[in-house]
Amino acid sequence: MRPAAELERGGRDGGRPLASPAGNLEGPAAAQGLAAPWGPLAASPDATSRKNMLLLVQLRWIAVVGQILTIAFVQVGLGIALPLAPMAAVIAALIVLNLGSLTWVERAEVNNRGLLAVLLLDVVALTAQLYLSGGATNPFTFLYLLQVTLAVVLLGLRSSWVLVAMTCACFAALTLYHRPLALPHPRAGDLFSLHILGMLICFALDAALLVVFATRITRNLRERDARLAALKQHQAEQDHIVRMGLLASGAAHELGTPLASLAVILNDWRHMPELARMPGVSQEIQEMQSAVQRCKAILTRILLSAGEARGEAPRVSSVNALLDEIVREWRVHRSATTLKYDNEFGADLPIVSDSVLKQMVCNVLDNAFEASPGWVHLEVARDGDLLVLTVSDIGPGFPPEMLERLGKPYQSSKGRLGGGLGLFLVVNVVRKLGGSVSACNNSEGGASVTLSLPLAPLTIGARAHA
Repeated sequence: MRPAAELERGGRDGGRPLASPAGNLEGPAAAQGLAAPWGPLAASPDATSRKNMLLLVQLRWIAVVGQILTIAFVQVGLGIALPLAPMAAVIAALIVLNLGSLTWVERAEVNNRGLLAVLLLDVVALTAQLYLSGGATNPFTFLYLLQVTLAVVLLGLRSSWVLVAMTCACFAALTLYHRPLALPHPRAGDLFSLHILGMLICFALDAALLVVFATRITRNLRERDARLAALKQHQAEQDHIVRMGLLASGAAHELGTPLASLAVILNDWRHMPELARMPGVSQEIQEMQSAVQRCKAILTRILLSAGEARGEAPRVSSVNALLDEIVREWRVHRSATTLKYDNEFGADLPIVSDSVLKQMVCNVLDNAFEASPGWVHLEVARDGDLLVLTVSDIGPGFPPEMLERLGKPYQSSKGRLGGGLGLFLVVNVVRKLGGSVSACNNSEGGASVTLSLPLAPLTIGARAHA
């Protein structure tokens, strides 16, 4: 397992990031096939079609109940004889179609053709009921418009025209072929009034169903469009990481030669007798050598993350040991007194000590340190199967616009050209590991950034390396 990314320390916005291409991110989540929070965004269009199919099922149940009540009212209330047996058969067919649709949704893919097929069957069922109850003279023929409206919302253009042609053909056929209603003698003179009443009921029913179901279908389509837009944004961010990784990799190669030269020169100076006799100069040379070695180590991690170099295999550690190591190294390189460290994780767990985990935490700590040099707080906790790391400071906090666009590139509070990339990289790497990042401004001042990482892939990886 290679590190997911190497994030060199930056400011609150991570102004000096060094990271690998997104294409080379291979954290524990990837190794275990775990989906990041972006997983729901990757749902196929079939998910929206399934939701719409379920809405059609609900609408068909309403049609079944409505037909039963209407037939009972006309038969009993109005005293108009209806062919109950064939009409009951049509209702039974609708029930079977609904049960089949539910099975379809659970076991098979739902697409545009499937939706068109069930809508055509609904048109056939409606036509059969109208044929048995007066044909085109039946005021409920206007329910054809409901089918057409659903087709326009749910289907593609060609499929919508297919259903329009089907409804028009059925309506035309009903004007020629239908079973006339046998009206009782007292009702014969009220035919027009009954027709108007039926039109009123049909209009109210049609309008109500259109509002309810068209609104829900439109919401499903908006959710699908939002997922697609988020996927495009996510892909753009991944491409951005790739470009930055290529740039960082090239810079690492270019810087390798002068750093090697500096290391040789400093080593020669250290062994020169005249300089060795000068304690102050000797100490400064040693510090410069340490700085050069640190720069070379950073460049090595960059190349390793980019897949251009082989490094030391990940080692098995534990949650508490890894965090203690991160805190110890951070205090050595930054400040021994600034960081307040509270570890309430509880019972320790074996974990893969990957440099990406260390770099993510150090990057967020450096952000807080740059905003609040006098006090930084790292709190470790466990929330079920999550490792929760919260970094707080007493600095000026995040501007509201940065909180709204957390994790987007070039969101910097410093106004520095090219800044605002560190937190962007942290968010993307954490998501690759299957976790999440949140940030807020504290009521008493300062800000907090919380990293939530799933423990399962890290502990599984540890057992695999044991």
